Formats: sequence, C-alpha cells, structure tokens
Amino acid sequence: MKADPVAVAHPLDHDISLDPPVRPSRPPVLLEVEPLPEIPGGLRRQLARHQLLLPLLRQSVIATAVAKVTLAEEERQQAQQAWGASHGLRSAEDLKNHLQRHELSEADVLWQAELPTRIERHCQEHFLHRAEQRYLARKNQLDQVIYSLLRVEDGALARELYLRIAEGEADFAELAATYAKGPERSTRGVVGPVPLLQAHPSLAELLRTSRPGQLHPPLRIDRWWLVVRLETLRSASFDDEMQKRMARELFEEWVDQEVTLQLRPGQGQ
Repeated sequence: MKADPVAVAHPLDHDISLDPPVRPSRPPVLLEVEPLPEIPGGLRRQLARHQLLLPLLRQSVIATAVAKVTLAEEERQQAQQAWGASHGLRSAEDLKNHLQRHELSEADVLWQAELPTRIERHCQEHFLHRAEQRYLARKNQLDQVIYSLLRVEDGALARELYLRIAEGEADFAELAATYAKGPERSTRGVVGPVPLLQAHPSLAELLRTSRPGQLHPPLRIDRWWLVVRLETLRSASFDDEMQKRMARELFEEWVDQEVTLQLRPGQGQ
C-alpha cells in the first residue's frame, strides 16, 4: 500500500537571504513529502546508466526518514536564510528566477532549505545514543597528524639530507622542495592534517610515538627512504562536534543499508 504523503504547512520567506526576513501576508505553502513512485524499467535503466539511480534512492530514503521531523519556527527561518545565502538569492525576484530556472515549486525550496536541519535533528533523535560507542571503536582512525616528509630512493642521500636538517645546515622545507620524489615535493614536505592511519603502518606507528618537532633518521619503506619530522598530533576527543559526526556516520550507514535492500533482486521499484 502506498503511504500517504506527510504534509506540513510553512510560510515561505521570499527575501530569503535578508535579515530580518520579510514574510508576505498570504496562506502558507503546503510542504508534502511523498514516497518515491514506482520507476518504470526503462527509466530505471537510464537512471542507472547515468549514475542517477543510487542518488535518487538515497534521497528518497532520507526524505522518508526525516519527513516527520518537527522544526521550530526559528529553525525554519534560519534554514531558509542559509539556503538563500548559499544560492546567492537576495530578493523575491531572484527567488522567482531560481524557481523558474530549476522548475521548482515553493514547497520544493522549503524542502531543500530545511533538509540539512531535518537530517541533523533525525540523527540526534535516532543515532546520538550510539555515537560514543562508534567513537571508541574508531578513535585510532580519527586522530589527525601533520608531519614533514622527504622521500628519496637513495639511502645515502636520505642520510645526508637527514644530517643536514639535524645539524641545522638546511631547512626541511627547502630540501623537500628540491629532492623529494613524492607529492610532498609540491607542499615543501608538509603532509596533513590527515588521519594518522592513512599513513603506512610503520610510519603511523613512528608518528604516534613521536614528540612534536622530533626528527627521525631515515626509515625504509618498500623502495623508499623517508626522512620524517612530526609537526602536530591531534588526538581525537569526544566533544559535541565529534558526537554529531559519529551520529551522522551511523545515519549514513543506515541509509546505505536501506538503499542496498532496494537494489536486491525483486526489491526494485
């Protein structure tokens, strides 16, 4: 059975990027969230061919999940203001032109404007209680590091460059820009901030046990000789932002699972 659409009445802020908002005195726009209709086989194949099927299914799953989220009037106004600013709309005429150009209704605009806030609220209500557990499981992957790296294929050259840096005869950044054979050459040796575990396991362990500013003798990994200096190690902490991030990750995983179910044989629309 097809589910009934969820309808919510919202007024539309025409002067959507201005503060304070200017609201027309007319009936509110009816915002409906309808289930994705059945997709004919030919259209489904076209969507898949042009890599649009998965994004469409994802957005449909998300829309269904957040349809009943209730936002306060202040949240709606802030969402509309942010949406208007991000699209460069500063007047009712700008908004009208945008609607025509993209074939959108006012209800569509309201949906787009409120969607990020709806998702955030849904994550808080349904996944925040599992955020700390996920954080603890992923903590080692969340640590961020900035380090200086110089890689060459010649071990003797690596030793020479290391000694020149260690004895203060040359600057790490200048030597990296001159001698480095990896992509760090274009950044004068600086790598990061990046997740610590993104590095090779041997390098990651070296960095994890280093002090900021510590320069290491050449380390051999595969065919490369690396001269490395730790600049900053940012250990992840479970603050408010991390809690929201973990909740959002859990939500995204759930969406992926729901989309996978829809893609199973016999489950497609």
